[in-house]
This record gives sequence, C-alpha cells and structure tokens, in this order.
Amino acid sequence: MLGGSEIIFIVILVLLLFGGKKIPELMKGVGKGVKSFKDGMNGVPDDNEKTKEETSKNSDEIRDK
Repeated sequence: MLGGSEIIFIVILVLLLFGGKKIPELMKGVGKGVKSFKDGMNGVPDDNEKTKEETSKNSDEIRDK
C-alpha cells in the first residue's frame, strides 16, 4: 500500500512533469476515458455503431423495393 509520503512524492512529480495548467486537461481526458470504458462495459452503443445500424436498415429498405 502507498503511504502518505509516497502519495505526496507522486503529486509533486506530476506537478513538475505536467505543470498546474495541464493537470485539469489531463484529468478531463482521464474522466472521458473512464466513462467511455464504463459505457462499453454496460453495452451502450457508440455513435459509430448507431450509424452502422442505420445504414444497414436503409440498405435493407432499398433492397426490398
């Protein structure tokens, strides 16, 4: 397990590497990635899958005519 001194060291290291202005952008990207992963695990289709389904449905309708 990580102790208090290790966590402080990691926080200082991250601040030195990314700077104070980049950290919110980095955390926003991490949050979007986690949300996308959770949605994928729950079976929520993304925009590409919806578009594929609509295209397939439209092509089936054209063939039926």
